[in-house]
Amino acid sequence: MDKLIEKNNKGAHNLIFPYDVSPDPGRMLKITEGVYWVKMNLPFALNHINLWVLEDNDGWTIIDTGIASAEIKSNWRKCFSGDMKSLGVKKVIVTHLHPDHIGLAGWLNKKFSSPLFMSRSDYLMCRMLVSDTGREAPEEGKSLYKSAGFTEDELDSYTERFGGFGSAISKIPDSYNRLKDFDKITIGNLEWEIVVGSGHCPEHICLYNKELKLFISGDQVLPKITSNVSVFPTEPHSNPLEDWLESCRYIKERVPNDVLVLPSHNEPFRGLHERLDHLISGHEKSLSRLVDFCKEPKRAVDVFSVLFKRKITRDVLLMATGESIAHLNCLKARGLITSEKDEQDVITYTKV
Repeated sequence: MDKLIEKNNKGAHNLIFPYDVSPDPGRMLKITEGVYWVKMNLPFALNHINLWVLEDNDGWTIIDTGIASAEIKSNWRKCFSGDMKSLGVKKVIVTHLHPDHIGLAGWLNKKFSSPLFMSRSDYLMCRMLVSDTGREAPEEGKSLYKSAGFTEDELDSYTERFGGFGSAISKIPDSYNRLKDFDKITIGNLEWEIVVGSGHCPEHICLYNKELKLFISGDQVLPKITSNVSVFPTEPHSNPLEDWLESCRYIKERVPNDVLVLPSHNEPFRGLHERLDHLISGHEKSLSRLVDFCKEPKRAVDVFSVLFKRKITRDVLLMATGESIAHLNCLKARGLITSEKDEQDVITYTKV
């Protein structure tokens, strides 16, 4: 599941939050003419997701969907018959592949014959991850987490939980409409420009409307929490954190600071550039602390206290380990640490 762990840096520093209320599940709150905020509950520590409904001539476009659960389906039905005035859904746009964003895309597609729009990388990776349902955990996964310092019990837990990604996703359509950076998509009488980020997922779609000064940021920019940036068994030597930092700088160049940011979690806010600067500086400070912490050899599981505020329990162990490896891989790519594998295939990292 797409969850987030509070990092060792402050969150919403000097941002402006113009909304004192948020919509109840099954209702829509007007942001501006033709743009509405929908909020759905999630059964996780991160207990909600923001979804966006846009007027689209004689129907609606939905941006992100919530997980595939009976509760969220029921609340969508309340929207359909209530605030959405029984008009159809003409498009479904998904910012990225995680279940709380794409979970009901297939259900909406089947219900309304509404085409799916998303990035190619995330569409294909989502289909790949869903296909893992029912498979045994791969040796590559066991190898990665063993090298990070997992105990035998923790490796057993990974093996037992493997393949759960698809449990909160309705069957996604077998075709889709690709969105890529700088594309423009017309919704109603408004034109939205696609801005792509990376790091939290391969190819994250954000939508910018110059006329309304709105930026639908998905998980790419959140005001109070920092999106998980992890290494996974499919790409154990990847450097997603550098991708994330580059994306933060890129979005600051592409999108002006005077927008109202509509994020997937927490509340709409103003102060995009300040938040991007804070995200970059927070990660750079963590990297600096991590270099010093590795004066003596450290495993990936040894560095949690440097990166996270909370105690890492079994329910977030995989995510915390993936993010720790992402930071270590970033430092290694910068030439600031080296790595060595011992006779038990456990990797330790040491400051250069």
